[in-house]
Amino acid sequence: MTETVKRPPFDPELEAVLTLLSDQMPTSITPEMIPLMRQAAPVPGVGVDDALAAAGIVRRDVTIPGHDGDEIEVSVLSRQDRTGVGPGIYYTHGGGMIMGDRFVGLDLLLGWINDFDAVVVTVEYRLAPEFPDPYPVRDCYAGLVWTAEHAAELGIDPDRLIIAGGSAGGGLAAGTALIARDESGPALAGQVLIYPMLDDRDQTVSTTQIDGIGVWDRGSNRTGWSALLGDRRGTDDVSVYAAPARATDLSGLPPAFIDCGSAEVFRDEDVAYASALWAAGVQAELHVWPGGFHGFDIMAPHTVLAKAMCAARDSWIARTLGI
Repeated sequence: MTETVKRPPFDPELEAVLTLLSDQMPTSITPEMIPLMRQAAPVPGVGVDDALAAAGIVRRDVTIPGHDGDEIEVSVLSRQDRTGVGPGIYYTHGGGMIMGDRFVGLDLLLGWINDFDAVVVTVEYRLAPEFPDPYPVRDCYAGLVWTAEHAAELGIDPDRLIIAGGSAGGGLAAGTALIARDESGPALAGQVLIYPMLDDRDQTVSTTQIDGIGVWDRGSNRTGWSALLGDRRGTDDVSVYAAPARATDLSGLPPAFIDCGSAEVFRDEDVAYASALWAAGVQAELHVWPGGFHGFDIMAPHTVLAKAMCAARDSWIARTLGI
C-alpha cells in the first residue's frame, strides 16, 4: 500500500526483523482472518509447562467467577522456592481483543517472577467478537478482585500489587484500573501499560502513518476495535473502560509506566494518555522508542532497542515494588 503520510523510519536492526516477519504474518488482519489467526497462535498450554519448569516456576490454574458470574480461568505463577509475602503482578495479555491467551508474553512474566520474586496472576479473559465489550474488561476486573481477595493465600503484599498488560492487554489494564478507582475496588501500587491499545476512534496521525506496513497496522486495529465494539466503534456510545483514551477524569489513578515505539499505530494515543495523566496530577513515566514497531520487544528481543526497552520497564517496576 502506498503511504499517504510520512512516518518515522524503523530502526535498521528492527527493519531487518520486519522483513523476516513479513513472510510469516499478514500486515493487516481482517475479520475473516480471525479464526485462522487463532489457529496459528500457540495452543494454550502447549510449551508453557516446559518453559516454566526450565525457569523453576510453578503454575496453579484456578477457576473463578468472571463477568456476570460466568467461569473463567486464571493461572498463578511463582518461583518454586518462594516463601513469605512479596510483590504481586496481575497480568492482562495482548492479542488485539480477538486472539491470544493468558500466556502471551510469557518471557516477560518469567523475568518478573525470577528477578522480583513476584507472584504473577494471569487472566484468561474472553475474546471478541464472541464476547464483545464489556466482557473482556469486566473479566479482567473480576480477576483483579479475586487476586486482591486472595492476596494473603497467594503470598502477595496487598500494598505491592500492580497491574500490567501489553497491547490490547495494556488497554484492558488501563480500563481495569479505572474500574477499580470508580468502584472502590482493589488498590493498585502501579499500572504498567505496554504499548497499550486505548482509542477506538482511529483519528491520530500515527494510525494514518502505520497503514499497510509493520505489525498491527491501521486495518488490524479497526478489526480489533470493531470486534470488541461492533457498530459502536467511533461513536459516542463507548465506555471509558473499553477505550480509556476517552476518559476525561484520570485523577486518583495509580502511577503509570507507558511505553511504545515511534513507528506504531498506538504511539499518539499512548503519548496523549501519559499527558492526560500528568494533567490530572498522576505520576507517569513515558518512553517512546525511536524506530520501534508494535511489539518489537517480544518479536525481536535480541535487538539493542528491545533490550533497552525492557530494561527501562523493569527498572520502573523494581522501583515501584520497592525492590
